[in-house]
Amino acid sequence: MKTNARWYSPRLEQEMHVVRWGFHGVPLLLFPTAGGDAEECERFLMIRALEPLIGAGRIKVYTCDSVAGRCWIDSSTSGPQRAWTQRRFMDFVRHEMVPAIRADCRTPNIDIVTAGASIGAYNALHAITAHPDVFSHAICMSGTFDLSKRMNGAASGDFHFASPLHFVPYLGEGDQLNRLRQRMIILATGEGRWENPGESWRVANILGAKGIPNRVDLWGPDHDHDWPTWREMLPKYLDELTRAA
Repeated sequence: MKTNARWYSPRLEQEMHVVRWGFHGVPLLLFPTAGGDAEECERFLMIRALEPLIGAGRIKVYTCDSVAGRCWIDSSTSGPQRAWTQRRFMDFVRHEMVPAIRADCRTPNIDIVTAGASIGAYNALHAITAHPDVFSHAICMSGTFDLSKRMNGAASGDFHFASPLHFVPYLGEGDQLNRLRQRMIILATGEGRWENPGESWRVANILGAKGIPNRVDLWGPDHDHDWPTWREMLPKYLDELTRAA
């Protein structure tokens, strides 16, 4: 059920580790948290939580190392370097991960669902807003969406295009926005320890102003910014999504 792959990414100038769980079903690109690697979701029992869907052939789960996430929390990197790495990481996702997923699914134009928690949610949001031609749904759990404070006051053109909070308000009428209006973004957040539902509401307001379908789901004060919450959230949303499909 589990398959590992490694290849050198010219965009990131390093070897990338990619893992797949499952044999059939809707492809899911699951981003790790900030410091995570491709096997983080297995260590924190997310794959076990998703096993009923994986075993039934309803989803195939793909993950990769959190290169950009690690850069965002590395105190030795500058703001512009973090934004540059984020854009290169998303180039890797679109031009290396996506073709690999589609080849593995043997369907050249298959839509992909994306998901993640914390900074993984930021990556899921970035992926669907930058590339709505590829991603059909984003499940953003306990999102950390505003990374401007991690720029340390530095200006960067890369940051504008790497931050959905900043580039989505400026999207003009055209193919990208039209496609986004046919997609769906779920912003799920607890209201317990370490959570900040205001970040999800801010994203929802920006998306809504552009007519991009989305919803905020509040899971209450007994759900913290932690893996037990995310292991409850993600199977529920994927069950609903794949049942409808």
